[in-house]
Amino acid sequence: MAEVSGVPIKSMLKRGEMIVMVIEDDKFLREILVGRLGKEGYKVAAAESWEEADASLAKEKPHIILLDLMLPGTNGFEILALLKERKDTQSIPVIILSNLGSDEDIERAHSLGAKEYMIKANHTPHEIVDTVKRILGENYLHK
Repeated sequence: MAEVSGVPIKSMLKRGEMIVMVIEDDKFLREILVGRLGKEGYKVAAAESWEEADASLAKEKPHIILLDLMLPGTNGFEILALLKERKDTQSIPVIILSNLGSDEDIERAHSLGAKEYMIKANHTPHEIVDTVKRILGENYLHK
């Protein structure tokens, strides 16, 4: 059976139980994503830096993480590597949201464990939410 953060997908009954973490320093985009995901019924944890995200992770584990690469302090590649090294977060799927779009950046993110790589300029917030739904296996959850 497929799992998200170590919990069988079929045991998750409602979207409201699903937590999406958005790590994005652009306030405008972060607020749009938080709003859209919230309207879809997801709980959303938002952070603008690794320090904020790490503090949030200590309290509650998300089922998926949206991660920008260009962040203050620790960059997204370093954060992705940390998430995939830590036993408590390594199974959480990570979607990279970035304006970096070189083949090298995309390959690096995938090699570090990113589930998906989305170039911000090429995707609408609606498409990002659809990707979150797809990755969480929305067809297995009760609506």
